[in-house]
Amino acid sequence: MYLKTQKFLVAGASRSGTAAAKLLLRHGAAVFVYDEQAAGAEKNISLLVSLGATAVTAETLADAQEKCDVLVLSPGVPIDHPLPVAFRKAGKRIVGEMELGALFLKAPAVAVTGTNGKTTTVNMIGEIFRRAGKNAVVCGNAGLPLCDCAETLGADDVAVVEVSSFQLESLSSLRAHVSVILNISEDHLDRHYNMTNYIFLKKKLLQNSRESEYAVLDYDDETVRGFAGDTKAKTVWFSLKERVDGAYLANGDIFWRDEKIASLDELPVRGMHNAADALAAVCAARLFGVDGKTIEEGLTAFKGVRHRLETVGEINGVKYVDDSKATNADACVKALDSMTGDCVLLLGGRDKGYDYDALFERIRRGGVAQAVLYGENRFKLFSAAVRQGFRRASLCPDFDMAVRFASLLAKPGQSVLLSPASASFDAFSGYEERGERFRRSLKN
Repeated sequence: MYLKTQKFLVAGASRSGTAAAKLLLRHGAAVFVYDEQAAGAEKNISLLVSLGATAVTAETLADAQEKCDVLVLSPGVPIDHPLPVAFRKAGKRIVGEMELGALFLKAPAVAVTGTNGKTTTVNMIGEIFRRAGKNAVVCGNAGLPLCDCAETLGADDVAVVEVSSFQLESLSSLRAHVSVILNISEDHLDRHYNMTNYIFLKKKLLQNSRESEYAVLDYDDETVRGFAGDTKAKTVWFSLKERVDGAYLANGDIFWRDEKIASLDELPVRGMHNAADALAAVCAARLFGVDGKTIEEGLTAFKGVRHRLETVGEINGVKYVDDSKATNADACVKALDSMTGDCVLLLGGRDKGYDYDALFERIRRGGVAQAVLYGENRFKLFSAAVRQGFRRASLCPDFDMAVRFASLLAKPGQSVLLSPASASFDAFSGYEERGERFRRSLKN
């Protein structure tokens, strides 16, 4: 793709769209930038205009569509949005921000996807690689867009790329040396419509893998285990339950094949879901040639990621735990399984297209003294609670009131756990802002 002869329409001017536009401008392309939420993107659009881009409004969008040869999608813009549909009908090319970055990536990559645990796993891998003396950059869905770092990474560096299902919709060129698929459970059905589509997108990470590459798969997840038959890559497993060809847990210790790497008790992050993420990280690191001692040092130094089961304070004997990153029911269940003692659970936000019966069946089994429901989906959550016979659920109209009410309900020795099982976009720009609001509320 010779950029100087083509015009690009970048849809979305948040972090990813801005990174894509900057890369294109650096290569002399004609760049047009459009964001439906223009009021929230004014700063980024102004910056891009100062660098040579053309701002597109709702009134000039049709003209920009006519002029532009390629549409660049930010992850927040679905593939069935009217804009990509129009480009597809016109026979024009559509790429995602990550796809654009992949075209410029020279460094070998570890790519990680799955429903839950992606951010923890890529950061574990990054910590291990840095202790091994590698210039490893954690990027993709984890924070730094691939377009921001693809050109600066060389053949001796490593890109550790978190890949979401949103990014997989428009990703076709990334060929990772190691592709990791952690687990698959219901998520984003409001966007992908059904689990068949969602599973297809997750498996798409393996589509470019060849015999010289590796697929690291969760043996304990039946769906993911089935992916082994659909890739040319060498399959390496990780498992909490079985002794597999790869990384596994035995008698409380983490092993790579027959080599003990670390004791589970040494890991600062708790919970079996974090143990599974550590096993996946072990596989990726060993396949890149990192020795066991360095892997142990990396795992034991890793303290976790922001907004994932993060203790943010203790007031009057009540511990406050920020798990805002738990944006689906399975992540909330994993959080509950990791807690010690009873909690007052904060649930709610924007619905993602599935029911919550299985979640409340788990809640009913114990560990939750009260559930405080807030946000757009609070009545849907409440209906699931009623169906599952959980009677200790309360409704609050907004997040701030829910936090205050949970604080009143919690008793010394209990925790207030924010693990919403829902997206944050009914009231926040993302789970990060929701977690920061929770943290600040403790000071008020």
